[in-house]
Amino acid sequence: MSHHSLTSPGHSWYEATAGERPTYPALDGDRNADVVIVGGGFTGLSAAAHLAKAGVNVVLIEALRFGDGASGRNGGQMGTGQRAWAEETEAELGLTRAKALFDLAEEAKAHLLDFAAAHAIDIDFMPGQLSVAHKKRYVDAYRAHADIMASRFGYEHISFMDAKETAERLGSPAYYGGIRDTGTGHIHPLKLVIGTVRVAAEAEAQLFEQTPSTGIVSAGGKVRVTTPTGTITADKCLVAVNAYGGGLEPTTAAHIMPIGSFIGATVPLGTGSPVIPGGEAVDDSRFVVRYFRKSKDGRLLFGGREIYAVDDPKDIHIQIRRQIAEIYPDLKDIEITHGWGGYVGITLPRTPFVREVMPNVISAGGYSGHGVMLSNFVGKLYAETVAGNRDRLKLLEDLKIPRFPGGTMLRAPLLFLALNWYALRDRI
Repeated sequence: MSHHSLTSPGHSWYEATAGERPTYPALDGDRNADVVIVGGGFTGLSAAAHLAKAGVNVVLIEALRFGDGASGRNGGQMGTGQRAWAEETEAELGLTRAKALFDLAEEAKAHLLDFAAAHAIDIDFMPGQLSVAHKKRYVDAYRAHADIMASRFGYEHISFMDAKETAERLGSPAYYGGIRDTGTGHIHPLKLVIGTVRVAAEAEAQLFEQTPSTGIVSAGGKVRVTTPTGTITADKCLVAVNAYGGGLEPTTAAHIMPIGSFIGATVPLGTGSPVIPGGEAVDDSRFVVRYFRKSKDGRLLFGGREIYAVDDPKDIHIQIRRQIAEIYPDLKDIEITHGWGGYVGITLPRTPFVREVMPNVISAGGYSGHGVMLSNFVGKLYAETVAGNRDRLKLLEDLKIPRFPGGTMLRAPLLFLALNWYALRDRI
């Protein structure tokens, strides 16, 4: 995995099926705005849409094309709650804060579906998620989780699955048990990106692609964002670059680590396929998580993290097919039509990083695999903050996120060692 190139390998199945993807111009000269947003993924686009609809003059710049980072390339799974289970958060922060964070994430889920419905964005929503245990000793935790979610967190949609039910719902005996969540689902992420861009554009946000930021300075009550083709001066700034920030903003870079994640799409499996007959999304208990689901047209979209350099998309096909075959031996020779990768931004505690990194500049990212729901909602919460209500964003700002050790020089080798260690642990 080359840490220095932040380009994403491969042509995704999402790009092939998203329909029309309009392009937007590059910035052409200096601008003034109420708010400037750096980064055109879910966080930035959602913020731009909500701000512009509220009448705020907003300028958004994106280095590549909208959704070219994790937002347009991810596994599409919404999940429930935060990345860590609510009972883990409760052990650390107490029930009141854990419940508030869980409820915030539930609201994020509802908001995503409501936003798509209200603006007629067809996001290919499909219901259901299975979370499955790849080791027998994990099964009891899943059983307990189902009870805790209902009794302590008021979430009634999770049921425990024994090994037999898990095998039936997966179409594979590779896992020992797990949970089924009927209160969530999965989407086509690039369709949501394109739809959110349209909402922002119709509300008269000023949107620019192919416009990298070369620096951010906050002084004298103003924020100046420089680019190769002009400077944007604003009262407030949202840095929404997540794993693709490079050295743009050092505090963000110290707290959010880019991890490569790779996905393959197979040919359609056909109507008689035993694979995930209920159409749910699946994630497993590995630290280096495997996540997979069927698309609307019956393809298996299979994601896994790999730890070594993958610059040739053809290598992605080989690695992904090998992982598919471990769960579905009958698919060991399945044709993979699309293989692609990208970076996911993680933090050490797997909770989002939201912080005022300099006066009037808030940075948000590090959704750690729960970005589909959380990033879109953080964009909305940022718009609320600009309008004068920071209470809800504060729930995330108050989370203690330590820096990754070692500074920029040591981060890549440390990450390599850590991921190898976790991958080894997953096999023991």
